Amino acid sequence: MVFNYFLTSSVFSSVFLSVIIWMGIYAFRVYDYDYLKDYNEQLIRVFAGIVIGFIGILIFYPLMDKILNRWFFIYNLIILLLTIPILHKIEYLILIKNTSQKRYLVIGRKDELKDILQEIEKKTQGKVVFSEFLNPSPAVLKSKIAQYDAVLVADQELEKYVKNQLNELKEKYEIEYLPNLVEKILKRIPIEVAIKFKDYYEIAFQNTKESPAKRILDIFGSIIGLVIFSPFMLITAIAILIEDGRPVIFKQLRVGKDNKHFMLVKFRSMKKHKEDKAKFADQEEDRILKIGRLIRPVRIDESLQFINILKGDMSIVGPRPEQIPFVRQFEKEIEFYSQRHNVKPGLTGWAQIMYKYASDLNEVKKKLSYDLWYVKNRNIFLDLKIILQTLEVIFWKRGAK
Repeated sequence: MVFNYFLTSSVFSSVFLSVIIWMGIYAFRVYDYDYLKDYNEQLIRVFAGIVIGFIGILIFYPLMDKILNRWFFIYNLIILLLTIPILHKIEYLILIKNTSQKRYLVIGRKDELKDILQEIEKKTQGKVVFSEFLNPSPAVLKSKIAQYDAVLVADQELEKYVKNQLNELKEKYEIEYLPNLVEKILKRIPIEVAIKFKDYYEIAFQNTKESPAKRILDIFGSIIGLVIFSPFMLITAIAILIEDGRPVIFKQLRVGKDNKHFMLVKFRSMKKHKEDKAKFADQEEDRILKIGRLIRPVRIDESLQFINILKGDMSIVGPRPEQIPFVRQFEKEIEFYSQRHNVKPGLTGWAQIMYKYASDLNEVKKKLSYDLWYVKNRNIFLDLKIILQTLEVIFWKRGAK
């Protein structure tokens, strides 16, 4: 009775419904700086977010049938589509106009850093510029610094030669370190940066901890997920059985937290085949079942992993669990790869929402850089953000296979 009263009170219901719509819009990264400048992109994302928000609202329709009607949906759709993209375009123009360019003097070698620093310049729309690179002496640093806004320390070995001078300059100039700038702007930890600042990152990864709040979120999230997905899971199981017979469920050993193995479960989306060696998913496109082509893009095949989460083998958010042969190969070939096992593997993750499916070594390195950033920076609010924005990944059909 009390719950019904709150749902039907005008103030609470307005706030409640607005929050659901906002969550839908937020899930599609409408507020991300990268998407503010393009009006058409904004329009598409706002529309998709509103639709998701409306679906969320319909769950509460039986409790709010006196408030919800077709005009509620029509008015909100029109008003939000007319206002949000325009306001965000204006916001972008204001930000661009009022954000001054920041010019860095870089302590480091250009040939070693060029690609990463160019990526930062592009990401910041040219508002961060790396103007000159020094293999410095104290005299050269002092003569050059007046021309720039800040110093970027991108090489710890070269920093040793000017350590005292940098300490003196701290009062007048901003002294920034490459790991901080890269993580802040790119939201990933490139492997080459982790290697250059190896001591710093080894300590940072040693301090990785998972909070009790994460486990609570996993338990509640997996129970809700199993309830919501149960009708689709039943239909999927029947469809697989009809198309290709038993078994309906695919089981495979994967590597989890602290390098421990666990049995991952998912719906079988490929034709029966005896595996001779581990393969990337895109190497087996010819084996995908008809039902598999329907369930894979929307991740229905992965929904059984809510059971893994409930058992504690996995988390809702974390690096995707990889096959054992791939893990052993990547641990030999990619430094810091094993650090992704400092946390439980996830049903979704930062790398999944930020990067495409990886099918070669270079792409694995790039995707790992997002996993490492998550491992180092994770918290419950980041987990909630990733859960919401996974909807956008499914909508645009990218990420893990």
